[in-house]
Amino acid sequence: MAKSDHVCVGAIAGAFGVRGEVRLKSFCADPTDIARYGPLADEAGGQSFDLTLTRPVKSGYAARIKGVTSKDQADALRGTRLYAPRTALPNLPDDEFYHADLIGLTVVDTGGAIMGKVAAVLNHGAGDLLEIRGKGLGSGVLVPFTQAAVPTIDLTAKRLILDPPDGLFEDPKAGASASDDA
Repeated sequence: MAKSDHVCVGAIAGAFGVRGEVRLKSFCADPTDIARYGPLADEAGGQSFDLTLTRPVKSGYAARIKGVTSKDQADALRGTRLYAPRTALPNLPDDEFYHADLIGLTVVDTGGAIMGKVAAVLNHGAGDLLEIRGKGLGSGVLVPFTQAAVPTIDLTAKRLILDPPDGLFEDPKAGASASDDA
């Protein structure tokens, strides 16, 4: 399955109960939308999942998957990431992006110097963060995904312009910007 043809919309967190229901984490803006984009597929595209949400539960939803009738079958699916065809997803306004579209973009500063690439988009509850990895950045730098820090995203050119908060890319040992090494 081509990465650009499908978007990860959720993951199976394991069994819920003993009758084959699964605990489902939805990555959709409206968590219940995950049931509208199906059938969903695993990352390799080898398995298809026709699911029905049954009720909200702590940290997600309980769901039934067609053909899964036991706790053992549900547990065997733990960790499976669920992908929807991009064509099933709604078109986004110009100032919104699917996380999958941001990962891998080249990151340049406002002067055009390459700083690295977007390795991940994270959200720990206070807003999205971009994990930027590149030469001289060690295990990566987290940058707030805000209009101020990321004024321009050009999906066609596969790059984003970063204007990070002062000091974020400073190398405390050398007293120079980490982007100088990139």
